[in-house]
Amino acid sequence: MSQANDFPPTVPSPLVEAARYALLRRLSVAIRHEMAAHLQPIGMVGELLSRRLRADAPDPAQVQDGVQRLTSLSRGAVQACLDVLTWLAPDPEKQLRLDESVHETVELLRSSFSFRGFVLHNAVGESPALVRRASLRMVLPACLLLLSDDAGPPAEITVTASDVGEVRLRLVLEPADGPAPMSIATAYRPLTRAEVAALVQAEGIGFAHEGDAIELLLPKLHAAAPAGA
Repeated sequence: MSQANDFPPTVPSPLVEAARYALLRRLSVAIRHEMAAHLQPIGMVGELLSRRLRADAPDPAQVQDGVQRLTSLSRGAVQACLDVLTWLAPDPEKQLRLDESVHETVELLRSSFSFRGFVLHNAVGESPALVRRASLRMVLPACLLLLSDDAGPPAEITVTASDVGEVRLRLVLEPADGPAPMSIATAYRPLTRAEVAALVQAEGIGFAHEGDAIELLLPKLHAAAPAGA
């Protein structure tokens, strides 16, 4: 006799799962571009080294310099790509400063938003407040996409923060004068307001959306105590 599955509370709802899938599809172009940016210099240095080796009398010092540069770039690219991949497989317990977390998200999305006719402004000053990196990586891009999809280009979106007493992020979109977007195509469908609200709620973050503004209330975290403390 079949019985209905009683999923534990930790299993996300279908709406949250749909939102996460749609968000990652929307972020795929930016993630691919970020990884390519770290890999491209390796190919350029490799081609330069190859030309030096094809010379009639290769200069050993130049060849050695090229090998060292290639090795250094390769190590850096591996680490950078591994970090980019944490967008797909995040550490749910990793904490990061609010200003650093906002910075990495805005920088990841800046180019793709620019192609669509949007300018992202990160007006979050120095903020040592700790946030869950994985949570903000889901929530902040989803909110930026929701505002941009609803309004259409050209426009500017400014992100500000306050960590006095409570940790708040505010996103405000304002129409702007500017050229037509280079591309209006998206990697996947728009996220709905219901999906974004469900996604934010699943991350334990407060959510208020009114017109062209979104405010997020983030849980206040404390640094983990050192081992053996």
